[in-house]
Amino acid sequence: MNRARPNASVPPPDGPDAVGRAAPDDENRVDPAVWRTAFTVIVGALAVVFDTTIVSVALNDLRTELDAPLSTIQWVSTGYLLAMFVTIPVAGWAQTRFGGKRLWIAALGVFLLGSVLCAAAWNAESLIAFRVVQGIGGGVMMPLMMTLVMQAAAGRNIGKVIATISLPAALGPILGPVLGGAILHVADWRWLFLVNVPFCVVGAWLALRNLPADPPPGRAPLDVVGFLLVSPGVAAVIYGLSQSEGSAGFASARVLGPLLGGLALVAAFVVWALRRPGGALIDLRLFRNRPTASASALGFLTGAALYGAMLLMPLYWQQVRGEDALGAGLLLIPQGVGALVSRGVAGRAMDQYGPRVVAVVGFAVCCIGTVPFAFATDRTPNALLLSALFVRGLGLGAAVIPLAGAAYAGLSGTQIPDASIITRVAQQVGGSVGTAVLAVVLQHTASGAGTPAELADGFDQAFWGAVGFTALAVPLCLLLPGRTGKAGSPGRAGTPVPAAEPVTGAGAVRQGRTST
Repeated sequence: MNRARPNASVPPPDGPDAVGRAAPDDENRVDPAVWRTAFTVIVGALAVVFDTTIVSVALNDLRTELDAPLSTIQWVSTGYLLAMFVTIPVAGWAQTRFGGKRLWIAALGVFLLGSVLCAAAWNAESLIAFRVVQGIGGGVMMPLMMTLVMQAAAGRNIGKVIATISLPAALGPILGPVLGGAILHVADWRWLFLVNVPFCVVGAWLALRNLPADPPPGRAPLDVVGFLLVSPGVAAVIYGLSQSEGSAGFASARVLGPLLGGLALVAAFVVWALRRPGGALIDLRLFRNRPTASASALGFLTGAALYGAMLLMPLYWQQVRGEDALGAGLLLIPQGVGALVSRGVAGRAMDQYGPRVVAVVGFAVCCIGTVPFAFATDRTPNALLLSALFVRGLGLGAAVIPLAGAAYAGLSGTQIPDASIITRVAQQVGGSVGTAVLAVVLQHTASGAGTPAELADGFDQAFWGAVGFTALAVPLCLLLPGRTGKAGSPGRAGTPVPAAEPVTGAGAVRQGRTST
């Protein structure tokens, strides 16, 4: 059955070429209500974004404090990520069923509960279980954050809006380990989770005040078969990739079993979804929209380049240069500074020139900033590598803006939630693939290294893999549109999409996703 999205009503465009024809006074002005929505969801999402990476630096401390083997403690991170991937696909349906504001506050509450329980954990098993609770809340929040803001913006000044709303997601992998190392330096490991409490409480309060009221709950039926196929399928793929760090690499049964099983489930979901147009858990027909499809593919490569390199860089500083965890994290700060510097410029450039040119420049600069690490030795001056990190940050900060904007080009308001889910899953799966591939490369190239110089040679070959992920993205950027249509207003090929009032019940079934 078809289903409509709440809070997806948008004003009808003036025509196929409505974008860029606003009055001069309105061209560069973002509605204050959009900024309120963006600020509200950013505050709540900060806890989720940082928590995804903040715990990674604490695994050794947790192993000691909880007296558990590392193989068990690793599930503190793995369980959290798997829970997120199980719940991400249902975010669109849940928004239809309960409303965006209600769902956001409820997800924040679940994440808050999980954080408090994690801080009260008494052994490794309880901590892993409570991290799953956190992941359930976080999995709903991540795609919903972008959906709420994009629906509020209704396609106006997308570059500026995305430069703001995607900032936490870009800085999380960079600053999360730094924050985690700092907390462990001055406080107990439980504060890794208690630090989330103020973000969740203030975020919920802001949501009550600032997010638009929801319409009455709808009666959208859950695609149970689709959920049972795609959620465990994606989770199994992620789990299989996470097990690749071993002597057998990808040939190991513990990798191939869940990886192939997960891919089979995802393939079955694709067949199922294409046979149920308008009624599947995720509308895969959005891949017919070239901007959405190309942005998703580039998001996959962005995840691989970002998370894969973020695996290698701290290890390089620690194993080759002898830094501790906190020192390695602090040395990555120039990359975060570069991303901060370029985001605002990239957002304005995208609104003026379109996503294609900004993405090409961003990925090219990111590639240039990664190359020095592929030539680094155990004696390469820190000044050179820190400068390269700053340049790499400039490129990353610029590259992610046009991808997020292009993903929604030509979509109606009711299609935005599914686009958010697709792009989020693509980026996270790309991150897992990049991490797994580069970890296996590093393991085979650096094994048996007896000196820092030999170890640096192994890292060089792994860094060439990171360069390759980034370089591959440059020509793919040419598939992005030169100019974007309004997300939430004009349809594909400039065809206007009629405005849709939020409806529920039988009306929702009749209206559904007819704009696809």
